Amino acid sequence: MSEETGQERTEQATAKRRQDFRKKGQVAQSREVNTAVLMSCSLLLWFFYAPMFWRNLQGLIVVLMERIGTFEVTPLSVIDLFMFIAGKVGLLLVPLLMMVMLVGFLSSVSQVVFLFTTKPLEPELGKLNPIKGAARLFSKRSLVELVKSLAKVLLIGVVAYRTVSAEFEQGLYLIDMEPSETVNYLGRVSLLVLAKSSGILILLAFFDFLFVRYELEQKMKMTKQEQKEEFKETEGDPMLKSRIRSLQTEMARKRMMAEVPTADVVVTNPTHLSVALSYRRGEMDAPQVVAKGADAVAMRIREIAGENGVPLVENKPVARALYKMELGQAVPDELFQAVAEILAHVYSLKGIKG
Repeated sequence: MSEETGQERTEQATAKRRQDFRKKGQVAQSREVNTAVLMSCSLLLWFFYAPMFWRNLQGLIVVLMERIGTFEVTPLSVIDLFMFIAGKVGLLLVPLLMMVMLVGFLSSVSQVVFLFTTKPLEPELGKLNPIKGAARLFSKRSLVELVKSLAKVLLIGVVAYRTVSAEFEQGLYLIDMEPSETVNYLGRVSLLVLAKSSGILILLAFFDFLFVRYELEQKMKMTKQEQKEEFKETEGDPMLKSRIRSLQTEMARKRMMAEVPTADVVVTNPTHLSVALSYRRGEMDAPQVVAKGADAVAMRIREIAGENGVPLVENKPVARALYKMELGQAVPDELFQAVAEILAHVYSLKGIKG
């Protein structure tokens, strides 16, 4: 939309926009974090699992060495030997692979806080547009991915080369080593390469996660027009809401004015405030405020009271105190005596016994 309106996205994303992005599966998820966590945890798991693995592998090598002397090479025997080796190695690797898969799943899920959505899988015609496809190939994100991949391959390659080179001289004597020594040597070198590679991946993952978060925040930014339209969708048109509030206020005022003719007295300030009181013996514990107003509304209350023969009593302190009360609220104890005197005066004028 910003391209269509010519407006820049300068406003921070609202909670609704963030939720909309999340529903579409557009969240800050870094593949490098998954890779780094997977590699590091795999290395940690391997550290504890390796002794048992190598011990069993050494036993397998010993068994194979013993069979070589009596091994008869036939198509069937070669297949049997291959299946035997694959089965033994598979049994050794299955526990490790299952743990690695679990770690990978938890790493991916934790980044998006257990988000499940099929929105990214839904077909979009816009993705088939060759022009947009070409634009994505040369986008900033594609460039970052390219640089990141090259840096990862280069750094890990250098680390692996330097590590193996440092151990190369000892590796020349592998042919003269015992099977157990060979396995230990290969395991140690492999762990060194993996440990150093994990360090590189963790560093890359940290910067990649920051970039992914920054990129998503920029993408979620809104134009001022988008914020206005979203406000209308969620809160309604401000002008319409103002009109509704005005109508509600007017209706409440009319209901209030309808109570004035039945009031017992109107206490005034004398011109700025007017408060109508009503008291029904047997129905009310104390007099209640049935109408109140200031300035023009106060004048209208006095006019209606005059038209319907409701007495007007001037009492500034009481009028001010009553005006602060809510409609329908009973007179509090501290005002009861003053209001009782006003009502007694009104009743005496009407000839009603208090």
